[in-house]
Amino acid sequence: MLGTRCLSRATIRAPHAPRLSRNITTRPNQARARAIPHPYAQRRQQHFVRSVGAVTVLWATASAWQWYNGERFLPEVHAEEPPQDQQELEFEKPRPKPTSEEDNRKIISSQHLQVRKSWENPGVYAWGSNSGKVVAPDSNDSFVKTPRRIAFFDGKLLRDIKLDRAFGAAIDERGNLLQWGTAFSKETTQPTLTLQGKNLTSLSISRDRIIALSKSGDVYSIPVSQDEQRNGPKPASTSWIPFWGGSNNISYRLRTPQNLSWNERVTQISSGLEHALMLTSTGRVFSFASGTQDYPRRGQLGLAGLTWETRPEGSFDAPHELTTLKGFPIQHIATGDFHSLVSDASGRAFGFGDNSAGQLGFDYNPESPFIDVPSLLPTQRLYAGTAQQASVTNVFAGGSTSFLTIEAKKPVASAHDASRVQADVWAFGFGLTGQLGNGRWTHLQPSPTKLPAFSGLYEYDEPTSSVIPIKLAYMSVGATHAAAVMDNVASVAVPTSSPRHAANLTPNDTNWGRDILFWGNNEYYQIGTGKRSNHPNPTYIQPLDQAAELEREKSLGFFAGKREREVHRFQITPKQKVRVGGRNVELEQRVECGRGVTAVFSAV
Repeated sequence: MLGTRCLSRATIRAPHAPRLSRNITTRPNQARARAIPHPYAQRRQQHFVRSVGAVTVLWATASAWQWYNGERFLPEVHAEEPPQDQQELEFEKPRPKPTSEEDNRKIISSQHLQVRKSWENPGVYAWGSNSGKVVAPDSNDSFVKTPRRIAFFDGKLLRDIKLDRAFGAAIDERGNLLQWGTAFSKETTQPTLTLQGKNLTSLSISRDRIIALSKSGDVYSIPVSQDEQRNGPKPASTSWIPFWGGSNNISYRLRTPQNLSWNERVTQISSGLEHALMLTSTGRVFSFASGTQDYPRRGQLGLAGLTWETRPEGSFDAPHELTTLKGFPIQHIATGDFHSLVSDASGRAFGFGDNSAGQLGFDYNPESPFIDVPSLLPTQRLYAGTAQQASVTNVFAGGSTSFLTIEAKKPVASAHDASRVQADVWAFGFGLTGQLGNGRWTHLQPSPTKLPAFSGLYEYDEPTSSVIPIKLAYMSVGATHAAAVMDNVASVAVPTSSPRHAANLTPNDTNWGRDILFWGNNEYYQIGTGKRSNHPNPTYIQPLDQAAELEREKSLGFFAGKREREVHRFQITPKQKVRVGGRNVELEQRVECGRGVTAVFSAV
């Protein structure tokens, strides 16, 4: 056994193998690596040496060339004069010194300048489609992209104005009706007086007729066409003076309800494409056909079963009272193209007419696309779970879109709860081009959606030292776009004349108006931004009088250097008694949205 084990050990070791020490045999490769450099490492060192040498040679050559040229040409460069036609750069103009307190106010505030311009230069600004020579009667432009003054109305005050793409109508300060546009007359290019001597106060328009309301409560239906006015039947005029009578010079129809009670009169009118509503001083509502092309057949008259075939004897456009609304003192009325909305004194809202886009606030039913009787809108469920009581304060409509303004507050538990009112605006109906104003493109919106731009807003009121809600003053809704005027705190304390007698005024006290926002379809540039993109979110536009704004900015040194241009927004002037043309009048700016057109006018 011992011999075998020794033989095994001998066979494992290689024959004649030298015995080496342990420290030499364990690291032979490492010792060899230190002694002999790798060929790739040698090439890298050579490349580095050549690069350093090349950079050194180039640097030396460039330095020599610079020194050589500097010695020869440097004195001439410093001695050379600039060209004679080169002007010195002007980086910033100093702010001009105001010559008066009013001049200082115009310099420091664009809003003050806008208010003063609206008082000093009353008139009408219009923009949008000009295919019917409405927004620019003296121009052949197809569109007016930004607000432009209608020269005919410069210096004039109006009671009301309504615009369509093909015709326009306005009531002057004396209550006379003016009309223009290609649908009125292709030969007449300027606003023309038509119905006179009726003391008109407001108007509305349908597809082919104008509905006008007089101060005494009479309602007139006037054809849009000048030819029809001249050739149509003209009612005989009456007078309290015996044997004093005659015929009016244009054709029109008197649509005042016949069964009004003593001292009751029509106070509001609103018209869609085929129908119109009338509201009386006692809260009663009447409807009638306001167009002659088609008879209302989508339930927008609010009378169940009323069609062209079932209409009563007499004139086809005779007024009819909505008896289903008896007992509900109606305060506001609104009409879209083919639907109607009303609200009463108790904060309830009713809708009737076309509901194909959900514009009545009810789910669309393909088997019943319209509702022909006033139906109560379930507005209280909009605030379910909030412990708030909701009250509708106004209704607005246009095209196939509807809007509600609602004030909500909790039951009185403390003085704080009693004063905290939440003012919201809700929209429903057709919104594919952004006219809902909720930031979305929605084909059908039967459930009211809240508009964040106008809802839950508050501001601090200095006179009362309290926080108050910012409510909606009013809204003008066109066929596919709309504008809203906020009832925010405005300041018109600085009068047009010398403010020396105004109490507690300083040179830095300025006027400012109310916020106004636009949204919706912008196919004809009716939003007024100068661009054609639609706006699903309410947006501001620039001041109406751009020439005055640019002059103000130049006086402040803008456009002269690095100073950036100020960006201001249009603010509409609230009602104020001012001096215009040597007389004192109560004046305000108002906005009207029509079918592809928009106007802002000086209203009395």
